[in-house]
Amino acid sequence: MGSTYESIGDEIRNFVAEQHVFFVASAPSEGGHVNLSPKGLDTFRIVDDHSVAYLDLTGSGAETAAHLRDNGRITLMFCAFAGRPRIVRFSGRGVVTTLGDADYEELAMHFANQPGARAVITVDVERIADSCGFSIPNLEYVGERDVLTKWAARQSPEQLDGYRREKNARSIDDLPALWAQPPDST
Repeated sequence: MGSTYESIGDEIRNFVAEQHVFFVASAPSEGGHVNLSPKGLDTFRIVDDHSVAYLDLTGSGAETAAHLRDNGRITLMFCAFAGRPRIVRFSGRGVVTTLGDADYEELAMHFANQPGARAVITVDVERIADSCGFSIPNLEYVGERDVLTKWAARQSPEQLDGYRREKNARSIDDLPALWAQPPDST
C-alpha cells in the first residue's frame, strides 16, 4: 500500500540516492503529447525537504522544457530495479533555467560538470508518494552509458548552440521550449 509524505525525509533521500535512473513526465495544457523521459548520469539533487532539481543535458528534444513553460506541471519517478521493490514520485511545479540565464551558473554548481548541459530544472514538490513496485523486474546495474557525454564533448560551443537551435527550440507540439537563438556567451 502506498503512502504520501509531508516532506522529503532521510528514508526517501537514501532511496533516491541508490537509484541510477529516474523518469520525468510532463504534458502540455491542451491536447498534444504526454512526455516521459529517462534520466541518469548523476544529474539529480534534492535541494531541501520540498524541492528537487536536475541537470538537463542536450538531447534530441526539449519536451519537458516546453511543457514547464506552458503550465509548470511535472512528475519525477524513481523506481527500484534492485533490492527492495519501491517506487517514489515527486509531483509539483517546475521551472526551466537555461544556459545563459542569470541564475544558471548558481544552480549548475550543485552538479558535476557534464558536457552538453543546457538547463537546470527545479521543482517545487507538492506531493511526495511511494508505491510498492512489486511487479518491477530485478535488473543488474553494469554502469553508465557514455554516448551522450562523449558526443557533447566532441562538439564546439557553436555546434551545440546550432544543434539546440535546430532540435530544442520548440516541442513536437510546436510549443516554445529552449531558446530560438543561442545564449549570449559574453
